[in-house]
Amino acid sequence: MDFEQAWLSYRKRTDDTNRQYFAAVYGEFEEPVMNTAFLEIERAAAEMLEVKTERKTAVPEPGATGIWLKTDPEEALSEEGYHICEKDGLVVIAAGGVRGILYGSFVCIRYLQTGRTLRGAELRENPSNPLRILNHWDNMDGSIERGYSGKSFFFRDQEVLINERTVAYARLAASVGINGVVINNVNVRGNATRLIEEPYASKVAEMAKIFADYGIRLFLSLNFAAPMELGGFDTADPLDEKVRGWWKEKMGEVFNRIPNLGGFLVKADSEGRPGPFTYGRDHADGANMLAEAVKPYGGIIIWRCFVYNCQQDWRDYKTDRARSGYDNFASLDGRFLDNVILQVKNGPMDFQVREPVHPLFGGMKETNQILEVQIAQEYTGQQRHVCYLIPMFREILAFRTYCSETEDTVADIVSGRTWGNKLCGMAAVANTGDDVNWTGHDMAAANLYGFGRLSFQTDLTAEEIAEEWIVCTFGDDSEVREKILKILMMSWPAYEKYNAPLGIGWMVNPNFHYGPSVDGYEYSRWGTYHRADHEGLGVDRSDRGTGYAMQYNEPNASLYNDLDSCPDELKLFFHHVPYTYRLRSGKTVLQHIYDTHFEGVADAEKMKELWQSLEGKVPERIYRRALERLEHQVWHAAEWRDQINSYFFRKTGIGDEQGREIY
Repeated sequence: MDFEQAWLSYRKRTDDTNRQYFAAVYGEFEEPVMNTAFLEIERAAAEMLEVKTERKTAVPEPGATGIWLKTDPEEALSEEGYHICEKDGLVVIAAGGVRGILYGSFVCIRYLQTGRTLRGAELRENPSNPLRILNHWDNMDGSIERGYSGKSFFFRDQEVLINERTVAYARLAASVGINGVVINNVNVRGNATRLIEEPYASKVAEMAKIFADYGIRLFLSLNFAAPMELGGFDTADPLDEKVRGWWKEKMGEVFNRIPNLGGFLVKADSEGRPGPFTYGRDHADGANMLAEAVKPYGGIIIWRCFVYNCQQDWRDYKTDRARSGYDNFASLDGRFLDNVILQVKNGPMDFQVREPVHPLFGGMKETNQILEVQIAQEYTGQQRHVCYLIPMFREILAFRTYCSETEDTVADIVSGRTWGNKLCGMAAVANTGDDVNWTGHDMAAANLYGFGRLSFQTDLTAEEIAEEWIVCTFGDDSEVREKILKILMMSWPAYEKYNAPLGIGWMVNPNFHYGPSVDGYEYSRWGTYHRADHEGLGVDRSDRGTGYAMQYNEPNASLYNDLDSCPDELKLFFHHVPYTYRLRSGKTVLQHIYDTHFEGVADAEKMKELWQSLEGKVPERIYRRALERLEHQVWHAAEWRDQINSYFFRKTGIGDEQGREIY
């Protein structure tokens, strides 16, 4: 086996408090997901307690001990919700459906991993979000777009891979509540277009069955131009009846071949991908054509809102990439069919270390929406830097949109609480590959684990999730838990400090997006500017500039529109300000840039020291892997500091108030 088990690396437990429960499991195991739940309990019992679990298909008699898995409609739980209750030696996992049974079983296993007793347990939970999806950007040649942890374990040499790692991946995903996986890149090219046809469809169906046994629906990214590339048409116009008929016939074939298919993710009219704009149509026209074709089979169309032509002339101070998502979609509210979901990035640009929340959240009341975040650290260190992103995601979910008097946060909207949507939730661009530890940097696995846990329970804190992951991954040594928790919790603020300041973003090398390049995108066609001159920097997105700030509901629009009330951490995103402008800290913008970049390097050094103090307390192979990455992070943070600080020193001629060396 050429891979580790991540947080499912079970360790022997010396306590006997839970042993009696894992000796027997009662249930109806003919159902595949129910059978998976038993197998997971059996495996955990054998590896942690050295107990052989007896499978019993009968209802437990009075006085019986063990675990009873049962669906119970009287519990008033969702299909994925569960109620765990222990009484007199019997742990009952009752659920609205079999997926709830599986999730409840993993909770009981987590009790074992974290040293908690099931005696007296009483826990009732429904998932916060209906959909909890991982988007993989894997290509059929085995490469991964924006992948930082090896090659694909789904594809290799234009073939679909199915092996023991497929099952191991499904276990990891299900253990944290993931219920949907898109296996191929949103930029669908070459043979990926043919995944909906033979000879690929049979292998995709085999993978879908493995996923289904773990309560996961498999999705495919779809090529909008497939009628031309597969059907020989000269158009993919969504209002052309021949095109619409082709899609309906094709989807009948696809769902017959892949019965567990959840539907399709579509990226269109963006970065060279074809879409309805080509034919003078809008996104609703394109999405609805596909939604009609998949609806008879219970299929879903997830339409990415990163689907606009955002190119512009750098001399143009009015056109604004940040506006494009809202400008292209808000007016279409109410026009999308009920099996269409708009997948909206957390911010209006592209997964920067700091962005405002996308104004489409709270701007579309009659449309299904799913929040898209990125745990692949494209702009946050590419899994060579530790950067725990769950605190960022928590802030995004807690953002008030003021779209209604109550239940107006992003978490409320994507959970369906605000407007009663059933098709909504959270999606993350995945960070896995075929590296032995799955995520390249061992601590990057905290983002994969954390996304699943947060999307299932959005009221969990980032600290709670991190501690849980640490104990499940490294064991329950208090020093290990305390120091890794400190590393994780200081990592996102540290990265922000030595990265781009005050929400400006994009001071990064073009194309591969790694390492400092202050002017790398400054004269590009992608609209990613900082507008620095000798007097100040930042983009004026107020009503005097691009007007982007006014896309928000009040009072957010006025908050962002006014220079003084705009939060400091987003000041340069919304305003062009002098270097001498004083922030709430009392520091000038320029001194803030100098100070934070020095502080960020010091934080990186501190994280490395904390990790070094754990030598001998974590497995040697993990210690060495992570130390190598942390040493690189310290060096790279210094490179960020020196290039950013030197750029602005040379731009302004104003030195550091503390007299530190700037080149």
